[in-house]
Amino acid sequence: MNFIRIYGLFLRHFYLITRSFPRILDLIYWPSIQITLWGFISNFFASHSTYYNNAIGVILTCAILYDFLFRTSIGFNMLFLEEIWSRNFTNLFIAPIKIGEIIISLVITALIRALIGLIPAILLTSPLFGISLFDLGIHLFFLFLSLYIFGITLGIFVSAGLLRFGPSFENIAWSTMFLLAPFGCIYYPIEILPEFFQKIAYLLPLVYIFEEARSILIDQTVNYQNIIEAFYLNGIYLIIAISLFYYSFGQARKKGTLINIGE
Repeated sequence: MNFIRIYGLFLRHFYLITRSFPRILDLIYWPSIQITLWGFISNFFASHSTYYNNAIGVILTCAILYDFLFRTSIGFNMLFLEEIWSRNFTNLFIAPIKIGEIIISLVITALIRALIGLIPAILLTSPLFGISLFDLGIHLFFLFLSLYIFGITLGIFVSAGLLRFGPSFENIAWSTMFLLAPFGCIYYPIEILPEFFQKIAYLLPLVYIFEEARSILIDQTVNYQNIIEAFYLNGIYLIIAISLFYYSFGQARKKGTLINIGE
């Protein structure tokens, strides 16, 4: 056994990590987010142990809503990454296809992918746990639609980053949803967050969506202001995301990096 060779291989991997900011960020990111998210959840249940007593299925309902958002966003990213991994970008962009047509096709396919995973989950909740998402009534449609728009928006943001920075941005594709989870107030009300975090959370449509879901299931009341706020923020972020995608595509084409994506 040659320790010099072992040391040489160690240095190779060590330099790969230390010379790449995305890799360093990835190492720090996951533990920090997990601790933050579960810390807020623990604080909430420690101080509000009876909050969900009369609302069976609230946590499970919120979990399914979040999973739909997660699958929509990741589905969009996966479809875009598959074009990179298969090195199909050159063929895609020399074909007479408009950018808008590419985005719309990804949007539709991402919805189908998300529904394939969502429908069995919804059907299982009733026989296994005696819970039905349809208890949310017609408002369930608005909550899912708002989550779908936000998931697609995140997917477009990440795809713009992939166009601009290449495969090194790939880690962000997997971590975006986990970064937003503590601020989304999925399993706890926004009052649990520190004041500074609350200011960030109010900028996300997730807060209004999950607050509305809890309001309907726990208090049996509908606050249409939450639904309106969520759609309003979704509209703003969607416009920004599409604009950024077009800008990133233009920059990549100008610099000639489109053909190298995936290499």
